[in-house]
Amino acid sequence: MAAFDLGAFSDAVADIAAGAHAVTAAIHLEHGRTASAFHWGDGIFVAAEERIDPDEQTTMTLPDGQTVRAALVGRDPSTGIALLKPDGENSLAVLPKAETLRPGNLVILAGRGEDGGLAVLGTAGEVGPAWRSMRGGTIDRRITLAAAAGGRFEGGPVLDARGALVGVLLFGPRMRALVIPHETVERAVATLRDKGHVSRGYLGASLHPVRDANLKGAMVMRLDDEGPAKKAGMQIGDVIVGWNGDPVSGPRTLMRKLGTDAVGADVKLWIMRGGESREVPVTIGGRPLS
Repeated sequence: MAAFDLGAFSDAVADIAAGAHAVTAAIHLEHGRTASAFHWGDGIFVAAEERIDPDEQTTMTLPDGQTVRAALVGRDPSTGIALLKPDGENSLAVLPKAETLRPGNLVILAGRGEDGGLAVLGTAGEVGPAWRSMRGGTIDRRITLAAAAGGRFEGGPVLDARGALVGVLLFGPRMRALVIPHETVERAVATLRDKGHVSRGYLGASLHPVRDANLKGAMVMRLDDEGPAKKAGMQIGDVIVGWNGDPVSGPRTLMRKLGTDAVGADVKLWIMRGGESREVPVTIGGRPLS
């Protein structure tokens, strides 16, 4: 067996990162901070939605060192994806898409700071099935990383050992590094380019958790006058305990149910009102990003 060449391995990792740096930009935030974004195609850059303030002008430092203004094409809080289009023309490459990923596979996290490219080597800690985000987005695969990266990397590309794109780096609770896979980004980009936002399910009710020995659910605290819940006859004080036969343990359960695929759906909500159980048919509305 040939001896392992650590130097060659190190150079190979750096070369993969350099390929990503060629399409990765720095987004300038307040207080001198930065985050990352990378070229998806046709002059559009993918970024982390939570890092973009729609009320502020966004500036980016491109791979060639130019600092330019960027327009917000669209944003989707349900998947954490935003699209930016910097001023001017560019002919940047597009990263190839990774086909497979297994727990333990090496990954390279790429980003860009004020002074140039950033890179971290890690592994895929978990590669699991599709999941629903807290804001109702359908994420095609659950990918968490065993890698330590700071906020400057957020929104940057995550690559496999062949230099292909696994997805976009975001941070979960306690700065846990996770990936929004490229399949999810592909769907979000298609909708955001067309509409600028991704509609989510809309019930039109402000909710509060109810958890006691005899009852768990989501209590209606306020109703929008033109919302689906009020039109269906729901009242303040009702406690939603079921959705199409599935138990509702609190507002978070409903948030996950109210994803993009819920818009226009006819559902049966089970509520408790005055100690009695009732079935309430509701047609879920669509709420564009405000």
